[in-house]
Amino acid sequence: MNCFLVQSSVGRKLVMSISGCCLVLFLLFHMSMNITAVFSAEAYDAICAFLGANWYALVATVALAALVVVHILYAIWLTLQNRTARGSQRYKVTVQEANVSWSSKNMLVLGFAVLAGLLVHFFNFWYNMQFTEIMGEHVNSLGTSPVSGAELIAYHFSKLPYVIIYLVWFAALWFHLTHGVWSMFQSVGWANKTWYPRLKCIANVVATLVFAGFALVVVVFYIRSLC
Repeated sequence: MNCFLVQSSVGRKLVMSISGCCLVLFLLFHMSMNITAVFSAEAYDAICAFLGANWYALVATVALAALVVVHILYAIWLTLQNRTARGSQRYKVTVQEANVSWSSKNMLVLGFAVLAGLLVHFFNFWYNMQFTEIMGEHVNSLGTSPVSGAELIAYHFSKLPYVIIYLVWFAALWFHLTHGVWSMFQSVGWANKTWYPRLKCIANVVATLVFAGFALVVVVFYIRSLC
């Protein structure tokens, strides 16, 4: 099994699909959690306190970090493999292939854009929340409690540069998901002629839901800061 997942192109795509599916599920959970802050700061902070530096949250964090690393490494591996297989052929293409979206041809670039946004997000939130708790501190670098997540959201999204950075990040994530979600089903053999358009539709719905949910929080808190 280990050899199949490493040495076989099908196995590597399967790893990409499984890791991608888990990350999409986490995005949907995280988006739902963040939307809570729009309606109730107390409820959001209660969720943050429930997760925090508790053992189950730490296990989940390590697992998610491992999934991200695996997803990135396999994405680079598959991209290099595809380019090697095509050789110089890619320089001879002058006509856009039918049914090939822009996002599908730029998944690696989009992936790095998503990663860059993730690093900013880690610094703004994870560092000032869970990491601060792990270090045994009761106050983060902004002088607030590490479980006061709503206060951190209000602080960061009152600043226009962060608003722009996060919205661009979410846009890159949207493009990445519009191809990635249906592609993970294709990798396990579900994207036949009947299901291809359905899966494309599902991918667009999931990507739009993730984008809209996260963007809503950013925009709402920025508008509130102006009032």
